[in-house]
Amino acid sequence: MENQLSILFVFVVVITTCVRFWLGRRHICHVQAHRESVPSAFNKDISLSDHQKAADYTCAKTRLVLSSLVVQAILLLWFTLGGGLELIDQYWRGHLVGHEFIRGGLVVLSAVVIGALVELPFDYIKSFSVDERFGFNKMRPGMFFSDMLKHSLVGFIMGAPILFAAFWLMREAGEWWWLYLWILWSAFNLLMLAVYPTFIAPMFNKFSPLEDDKLKTRVEKLLKKCGFKSQGLFVMDGSARSAHGNAYFTGFGASKRVVFFDTLLDRLNTNEIEAVLAHELGHFKHHHVLKRIISLFVISFLGLAVLGWLKQQAWFYTGLGVSMSSDYMALLLFMLVSPSFLFVLRPLMAWYARKNEFEADDYAVKHAKAKDLIDALVKLYRDNASTLTPDPWHSAFYDSHPPASIRIAKITGKI
Repeated sequence: MENQLSILFVFVVVITTCVRFWLGRRHICHVQAHRESVPSAFNKDISLSDHQKAADYTCAKTRLVLSSLVVQAILLLWFTLGGGLELIDQYWRGHLVGHEFIRGGLVVLSAVVIGALVELPFDYIKSFSVDERFGFNKMRPGMFFSDMLKHSLVGFIMGAPILFAAFWLMREAGEWWWLYLWILWSAFNLLMLAVYPTFIAPMFNKFSPLEDDKLKTRVEKLLKKCGFKSQGLFVMDGSARSAHGNAYFTGFGASKRVVFFDTLLDRLNTNEIEAVLAHELGHFKHHHVLKRIISLFVISFLGLAVLGWLKQQAWFYTGLGVSMSSDYMALLLFMLVSPSFLFVLRPLMAWYARKNEFEADDYAVKHAKAKDLIDALVKLYRDNASTLTPDPWHSAFYDSHPPASIRIAKITGKI
């Protein structure tokens, strides 16, 4: 059985890597083929130079992703069949005899650190080569590494307790350990949703109350009309790190708040901001966030149930390059290999996300003017250098938002 798993795993990694590479190349070729002319629906609002900038930016980002993709596949195969995890495990077994929890934590930490170090050059190039070249990066290297360090510390402080709780449940809670872990994991995620806006997000950005009285009055009126209660309206200093603009809801329950990037407020007028907010409220009214949380819980339930069975199978370890079974290795192997097997679900997940966007747009045009929403979206496409001509296959796999031409045409039909 272990040989069959090894063969299947290599097959899945190779196939998914090739498919992702093929999709990326298609995307680049498709965008370049439409680089010389602005789609007719946008030629009054977006100049040829802006369109070409978006095409070049998209291709540069995609090329970097393709490079990262190959390295990630090699690293995954090295961790597993190449003996990387086995080597890490043997090292810590030799230094920590009889301390399984601590050893398990160090094995997981070692794998995470190695993965992060391999990915670091690509993140750096994305910010200081690609984004810098197209005028989006506002960070200096000091801020980049400071953010990375803070993310790492927050991840460690919050992840370590849940990881050791998982180890304890796997060893002490009997055959239903995975169910107890699922309950703990679900509660932890809900807690993170509640505390993120107040305690975690301010570690990385400054949030100040919205001071524009005219806009504040319009926004509060819209929120009241839609039955949305928030903790407040805030402006985030997105311009400190990037020139991209956005707006979003964050939090859960009583901690919900509305956040505007300062870059968004600089680019859109009051009517357009109201239309963007109405779109975000559409997600709230259609319970998209709640549905996403429920989907996460269902997927994690099924995943942990499968892990509960795999943990007891010797071939699960040996078939993935590990000679000695352990609770921490079962958890680590599952986290590493499952994304490759779940790649086939990406088109379904992307389709569902785009369906939610259409529903939010429909809600927005009922509570704001369709023309204002179109004007806002066109400005965001232009200012964020988002391509207007994505490859249909690439979009079907990766894009959580509908292609610009389809989205604008659908909204236009409601005017």
